[in-house]
Amino acid sequence: MHVSGAKTNRGQLHRLIDQLAAGDVLMVTRLDRLVRSTRDLLNTLAAITDRKAGFRSLTDTWADTTSSHGRLMLTVLGGLAEFRARSDPRPHRRRPSAGRGAGVKMGRPPKLTPHQQKEAIKRRDQGEETLADIARSYNVSAATISRLAE
Repeated sequence: MHVSGAKTNRGQLHRLIDQLAAGDVLMVTRLDRLVRSTRDLLNTLAAITDRKAGFRSLTDTWADTTSSHGRLMLTVLGGLAEFRARSDPRPHRRRPSAGRGAGVKMGRPPKLTPHQQKEAIKRRDQGEETLADIARSYNVSAATISRLAE
């Protein structure tokens, strides 16, 4: 199940914070992946520090509650993160790159297995059948067969 970060009532986040023990450090890839507003940032950090745990962001290195300097920076720069999130007209453009950086395969899964692809390429290259006939045998479109690379 996917829950938007724009919602303040996120069950998974609350469960994670409830599991934090003293001395644990919650790490995120980017600050704006955790919170969407300064108020949300401060509330989340308060919940984390109430459990005697710390917080760090891998990309936003200034976001580190394990030091007093980091706590000051978070308060000030949290407002800047909110401004950036609200002023970016297309925040969805950078989201897929977060997945690709983590090794996540993006897009739809292939219709044909690697073995089926090799078979279809071989049949196509022999030229004895039309693309439509080959495609019909795999229950895909002729375009799918024509796009197959050797």
